[in-house]
Amino acid sequence: MAREASVDVERSGAGVSQTKQVKQLDRVIIRFAGDSGDGMQLTGDRFTQESAVFGNDLVTLPNFPAEIRAPQGTIPGVSSFQIHFADHDILTAGDRPDVLVAMNPAALKANLADLPKGATIIVDSHDFTKRNLDKAGYATNPLDKLGEVDDPLAGFQVQPVDLTGITVAAVAEFGLSRKDAARAKNMFALGLLSWMYGRPTEPTIAFLERKFSKVADILGANIAAFKAGWNYGETTETFVVQYEIKPAKMRSGTYRNITGNLALSYGLVAAGVRSKLPVFLGSYPITPASDILHELSKHKGFGVTTLQAEDEIAGIGAAIGAAFAGSLGVTTTSGPGIALKSEAIGLAVMTELPLVVINVQRGGPSTGLPTKTEQADLLQAMYGRNGEAPVPIVAPQSPGDCFAAAVEAARIAITYRTPVFLLSDGYLANGSEPWEIPDVADLPLIDANFATETNHASAKSTDGQPDEFWPYLRDEDTLARPWAIPGTPGLEHRIGGLEKGEGHGNISYDSANHDRMVRIRQEKVDRIADSLPPLEIDDPSGKAKVLVIGWGSTYGPIGAACRRVRRAGHNVAQVHLRHLNPFPKDLGTILKSYDKVLVPEMNLGQLSKMLRAEYLVDAIGYNHVYGLPLKAAELAEAVGALVGQAEGRDVDLGEHGLNPPADHEEAPVK
Repeated sequence: MAREASVDVERSGAGVSQTKQVKQLDRVIIRFAGDSGDGMQLTGDRFTQESAVFGNDLVTLPNFPAEIRAPQGTIPGVSSFQIHFADHDILTAGDRPDVLVAMNPAALKANLADLPKGATIIVDSHDFTKRNLDKAGYATNPLDKLGEVDDPLAGFQVQPVDLTGITVAAVAEFGLSRKDAARAKNMFALGLLSWMYGRPTEPTIAFLERKFSKVADILGANIAAFKAGWNYGETTETFVVQYEIKPAKMRSGTYRNITGNLALSYGLVAAGVRSKLPVFLGSYPITPASDILHELSKHKGFGVTTLQAEDEIAGIGAAIGAAFAGSLGVTTTSGPGIALKSEAIGLAVMTELPLVVINVQRGGPSTGLPTKTEQADLLQAMYGRNGEAPVPIVAPQSPGDCFAAAVEAARIAITYRTPVFLLSDGYLANGSEPWEIPDVADLPLIDANFATETNHASAKSTDGQPDEFWPYLRDEDTLARPWAIPGTPGLEHRIGGLEKGEGHGNISYDSANHDRMVRIRQEKVDRIADSLPPLEIDDPSGKAKVLVIGWGSTYGPIGAACRRVRRAGHNVAQVHLRHLNPFPKDLGTILKSYDKVLVPEMNLGQLSKMLRAEYLVDAIGYNHVYGLPLKAAELAEAVGALVGQAEGRDVDLGEHGLNPPADHEEAPVK
C-alpha cells in the first residue's frame, strides 16, 4: 500500500477560512481519459512535464485510438494518458490508477474496471447527457445513483464537477464561441490536478505562452482555464485534501523527461558524432515510428539528412545507397514496413553494408492495432528474409534506454559491416521517463575505418605489394569486409545482390563458394558476441531457483513483479537481454544455473522458442497480447506460483500479490 502522512493547513481568502488537509504519499497513478478530441494526451504530457520539473521519478503510458478522429463519445473513441510518479525509483506506469479523470461517460465506462476500490473518480458532469450516456451504453446516469443502494460507483470516491460549465464561465471575457471555450476544459482539469498534487504551474503557463503566442484569445482562455482549475481546488469545499509526493532521490546529474522515440533519435545523432559519419535516414511515415523522422529532420546541423520516401522500399533503398556512399544508413518503420523492406534487408546482408533498421513494433498482423504496443516481431527480425541472411538484433528496455540502444546498434553495424535490427515498441516509443543526459565524452568512439589503400597483390604485381582492391577480404577478428567510399582512387569496386566470390567479390555461382560465404556471414554475426559485456544477474539472495528472463519493454513489469515476490519473502532472479542475436556468451551457463526459467513476453512465446532451440532449456512462457504492457501484479502471481513449484511449497504473496487490488506494484525494497 502507498505510504501516507497528513497535516492540516488553514487557508483564508475572500473572507472565508478553510482547513485543507495535506497528505504525503510515496506514489500516485493518475489516468486522464476522454474523447480523442478532448486533449487528454496534451493534458497528460503537461502533467508529466510538471512532475519532471518537480523532481519525481515517473513512467507514462499514452493510449489512444488508431483513427485520426475516432467516433465521438464512444468507448472505441476513448483516449487516455496514465502517469505513475513517485518519490522513489519506479519501473512501470502502474497497473491500477489511483485517480481517474473522466471527461465523458465513455471514458468512465472504458476505464472503470481498471480502478481499485477506493480510487478517486473526477468526472465532467456536464457531458453526462442522455445522448452521451446512450453512446457509452449506459441505460441510466450512474451519477444520479451516487449514495443509493444500487450505486454502480459504490466503493469509489466520486467527485462530479461541471468542468465544461465552469470553464466556459472562466473564459467568457475572451469572446470565444461556446464550442471553442469548452475546449479549454482539459486545462481546467490540469489546473485542478496540479493543485491536488502540488505540481508547479509555471512550466505549463510558459508552454501555453509559446504554443499560442500568435492567438491572443486562445492563449488567454487556456491560461484562464488552467488557473481557474487550480483556484477551484484551492477554494472549493469539494476538495479538502491536497497531496504531496516529494522529489525522488536520483544520482547527481542533469535530467530531462524523454520519450523512447526522442531518445532513439538523439542516440542516432550521437552515433553519427562518435563515428564522425553523416547520418542518412530513409523513411516512410508509419505509426508509431514517425516521430523519429520528424525529430531527425531538425538536426541538419549535426550532419543528418532525412528523406521522406514515397514508400517503405524506397526508404530503405535510399538508406542502403547512402551506406554504400559512406554514411550511417538508417531506416525506420513498424512491422508492416519490415515486411516490405525484407528483400532490401537481404541486399544489405549480401553487400555487407552498415545499416540500422528500426522497427517500432505495434499490434499485428497486417494493419492490426497501429496505436497499441506489442513485441511480436522478434522472429520476423530473426528469420524474415529469404536464404540464410543473419542480422544482429538489439532491443532497448525503457524509453531512456532507447538512446544507448541506438548507439549500440550503430556500433555493431559500423564495426561489423552489417545491417542491424533495433526492436523498440509502441510502449517505449510514446512512453516517457526521466533520463540522465550523458556526457558525450563518455559515449563509445566508433571507428568507421574506411579503406584507403589497395589490399591485394595480383599476379601482375612485380614486387608483391598490393595493387588491387578486393572488397571482400576480411578483418581477422571481426570478419568485417573493407568499406571504401566510392570515388577513392584505386578502390573502385561494384557490389550487388548476387553471391560474391570470396575475397574478390565478383559474381560467383560456385556451390562450394556459396556454402563458404553463407558460413562466413553467419560467423561474422556470431563473433559480435565477443564484444558483448557479461549479463547482469539481479539475484540479491543468490539462492533463487527461478530465473525470469525478458527483452524489450517487459523490463519494467518483470522488475516490478520480482520486487513484489521478494517483498513477500521469496527468492527470484532476473536477467534482461539487450542482444537477441547473437545471444551473450554467458547466457547458456546462466540459464542452466536455475531450476525454472520464466519468459514473459507480449507475444505467444517467440523468445521462448529461441531459448529452447539454442540451449535446450525448458523455458516457460508467460504471454499476453492485449496491446498493453504486462501487468506487474498478475506477473508476480505467475512468478510466485513457479517459485512454489521449484521449492515444493505453497507461495502466497499476500498483500504483495493481486490482493488487495489497491496495492501498487512498486515500493522501495527495504
